Amino acid sequence: MPAMTGEFADGLPFMKMHGLGNDFVVVDARAHDIQITPTIAKGIGDRHFGVGFDQLAVIGKGKADAHLTFFNADGSLSAACGNATRCIARFLMNESGSDRLHLTTDRGDLVAEARAGGFVAVNMGQPQLDWADVPLAREMDTLELPIEGAPTATGMGNPHCTFFVDDVHGIDLERFGPEIEHHPLYPERTNVQIAQIVAPDHIRMRVWERGVGVTWASGSSSCACAVAAARRGLTGRSVRIDLDGGTLRIDWGEDGVWMTGPTMHVFSGTLTPTFLDSLT
Repeated sequence: MPAMTGEFADGLPFMKMHGLGNDFVVVDARAHDIQITPTIAKGIGDRHFGVGFDQLAVIGKGKADAHLTFFNADGSLSAACGNATRCIARFLMNESGSDRLHLTTDRGDLVAEARAGGFVAVNMGQPQLDWADVPLAREMDTLELPIEGAPTATGMGNPHCTFFVDDVHGIDLERFGPEIEHHPLYPERTNVQIAQIVAPDHIRMRVWERGVGVTWASGSSSCACAVAAARRGLTGRSVRIDLDGGTLRIDWGEDGVWMTGPTMHVFSGTLTPTFLDSLT
């Protein structure tokens, strides 16, 4: 962290945002050299001793409009976070007056656009369907994994494992999620989705995120679930996905997987020097 002098003498500004209850702490580091470490991210992410979040996002300078870096609540890095990308895109669009942005992440280059009704869409890129790109521990068909329930593996810049079930409420996600997150087929752990097909264009889904736990929503998980359902012939390539926190629209096109939904900037605050010092 920078020394708590000058512009940081009163602490570190941040924003709290969410997309369908999938919540984020966002630090705007474009004007300052702010170094967020895994230890600091984990401390901020503690919902009792810190602020609490599903992911922390850092807005930095880049070759495009901005570069985004993501941390999970356990301090681990994540290359992608779709809902956080949409929330930050709305913030940057309001700032610039533009309806279209080019963002970079460790996942790659992403395009975000303003849509009707105040919604924001982001193109999360093409899914990674080969076992080595997900990644999985060994060569296999990603459509049906050799795990009970025959889930589908998908990479969206982070690994995903999607189970299709008759009733999403019939699964104890608090127990099931961590078992699959740490499955030996996933060397980098995995996000876990349990999905129920409601109609050829409608899915009900619940999510366990690696390094986080049960979340109200997940953008990259929604993209992975839509891709898996389409690959298995359960739906078309455009679907509505209902999550615990609300609804996202996913469209898998020739140019990538587009995700559209609402965003919310809840409040802005400041992390105090005393709190930050306690994390170092």
